[in-house]
Amino acid sequence: MNNYYQEHMLHIDSLTVFSALKRDPVIHGLRELLSALAKAGPEAGEDSGAAESAEAAEVAEAAEAAGAAETAADTPALVGLYCDVVEALYPHGSDLGEYIRARVLEDDNFYVQAVAAGKPLSDAIQETARQELNMLQDLASLPAQELRDAIGYEGFLPSWTCGKLYLLSDFTQKLERIPTTGLGVFARYMFFRVGDADGRIIPIRHPDIQPLDSLFRYERERNLIIRNTQALLEDTGGCNMLLYGDAGTGKSSTIKAVAAEYADRGLRLIEIKKSQLLQIPEVLDQLADSPLKFILFIDDLSFNGNDDNFSALKATLEGSAAGRGANVVIYATSNRRHLVKESFADRAGDELHVNDTLQETMSLSARFGLIITFSKPDKDDYLDIVFSLADEYGLDIPREELARRAEAHAIRSGGRSPRTAKQLIELLRIGL
Repeated sequence: MNNYYQEHMLHIDSLTVFSALKRDPVIHGLRELLSALAKAGPEAGEDSGAAESAEAAEVAEAAEAAGAAETAADTPALVGLYCDVVEALYPHGSDLGEYIRARVLEDDNFYVQAVAAGKPLSDAIQETARQELNMLQDLASLPAQELRDAIGYEGFLPSWTCGKLYLLSDFTQKLERIPTTGLGVFARYMFFRVGDADGRIIPIRHPDIQPLDSLFRYERERNLIIRNTQALLEDTGGCNMLLYGDAGTGKSSTIKAVAAEYADRGLRLIEIKKSQLLQIPEVLDQLADSPLKFILFIDDLSFNGNDDNFSALKATLEGSAAGRGANVVIYATSNRRHLVKESFADRAGDELHVNDTLQETMSLSARFGLIITFSKPDKDDYLDIVFSLADEYGLDIPREELARRAEAHAIRSGGRSPRTAKQLIELLRIGL
């Protein structure tokens, strides 16, 4: 058996910290190819002319001939195994070293999770990780030409390259960056939503966001949101926050823009529907050990009377034994200051303790540490937004004409707002 190829094969088989890589199609394919090569021919690098006697030379020659015959018989199978590796590699590029590097850095195994959670790891586990990284680096440096020569096929076979690797250094840097990059799906996406049935956190691959510097007016309100978010990121006590006010004033857009602005500092946004508020404890459990910071975003929040979701959110904001972690804040938007729909009949009903009922309806909004009001802009502010958007999109329309059309559009759309201004500019851009 060829000890050279067997050694590389056993390196793959012995992976423990990085055991998931054994199931990777490229690495598994390499393992199968190395196993077949180890059984097929003479040991790599063996000098068949080193026999000290004629008898030894004859024995060596016979062994070499037998090995060559065996290799020739196995050539079709070896070619197939080799091409399986290349077929799995090529969709990701032709650099074997870069491919294995990417798989190592994407592998969020128990070692990485322990580091992220601040849990100690024994010296034995740390040494195992170091040795496995060295073995994977050796595997990633296997030249395609060497394997093709060992196969002995004279026809064309595809190839790969092996770039320079520093796996141990790259892996160490990954561990150092975990507080801002996160793990798994949180390292690849910024925005998420909660699954409808199971409370599972699902990435939003194409989020609808605006850059923070593309939002106009409401500087004071936006600065409060930014400062509170920075406090969360700096572990100085970010508050739960309620943004309420007129529709179309940019409450939701501002939250999403702030989340995107600070994503590279370890901030992620998870959108949760009002109907899913009972699942908040499950979501918080999934985030408890993460080094990242999270905004639980509830858009257009309001309740009717006797709504179980009302009590669930109230308990989460303050009072529940399963409270939110220090890495999570709740940002909600609403067109209602007190969040609960209330009628005069509610106040004049047969409730003995009417004041208690009123206090209950107001208690939820009172549990948000920061309440920010977004009011409709006056005429001057509205036109300023329209003019700024027109400049941003390069619309060449006289100011007087643009102001006239903006006011007419606001009347038709139910009032002035940043949303109305943006809709007008989008219509003008397409000539309507």
